[in-house]
Amino acid sequence: MKITVVGASGMMGSKVVRELERDGQDVTQASTRTGVDAFTGHGLAAAFADAEVVIDLTDTGSFGNRDALEFFRQAGKNMLRAAKEAGVGHYIALSVVGTDRLVENDYFRAKMVQENLVRASGLPHTIIRSTQFLEYFEGIINSTADERGLRLPPAMVQPIAADETATWISRIAVGAARRAVIEIAGPEAIELNELARELLTATQDPRPISVEADAPYFGVELAKDTLLPNEHALEGTVTFHDWLYRAVLA
Repeated sequence: MKITVVGASGMMGSKVVRELERDGQDVTQASTRTGVDAFTGHGLAAAFADAEVVIDLTDTGSFGNRDALEFFRQAGKNMLRAAKEAGVGHYIALSVVGTDRLVENDYFRAKMVQENLVRASGLPHTIIRSTQFLEYFEGIINSTADERGLRLPPAMVQPIAADETATWISRIAVGAARRAVIEIAGPEAIELNELARELLTATQDPRPISVEADAPYFGVELAKDTLLPNEHALEGTVTFHDWLYRAVLA
């Protein structure tokens, strides 16, 4: 099967490429490094030629510091147009669990626009929403810091290892288009503050943690279940504890 991965040089893109190639798929890597720019449309026609599947793993960080809404709207239009012209049979876009509940934040509002463009395109598609990657939680937790320590909302999370997200994307790519949203998540839900305490203990970080109902998550106040997947989510197997243990040993 011929599969084009857009955003192939990014963290998730490189993992998905590796999974697909290991499975024997014919993969075209599309990124600015290979002369393809989704925002301008440059190189898309050649990258999508004869592709049966396109996997959109683009993100704003891969294409410079443009506004997120501008990026996802323009890049999405360009890729969907190129996919139609190439006769692509399955278009996959990676999004985030909770996107539809986090639209007060500019980034998630932009991801919602991206999803809506895919739905409206008429192409056979699958939208994959993943929970937060385990690898990103140190940054997520640090984003809540102020002079008093860490201020966390009383929210639950169900993080997944990036490698397992890549595996699920690769499996879905070789199947039929669902014309729906599929959610993927880690194996267990955990309170954000418990995760933070375990991380700080492992890294010998003395900062205090407070749990406050109005503490924002990237500018958005959360309900306890805002970041959790639906009950039908596909799940990985790596827990935060297991991942952290391996990361600390490494």
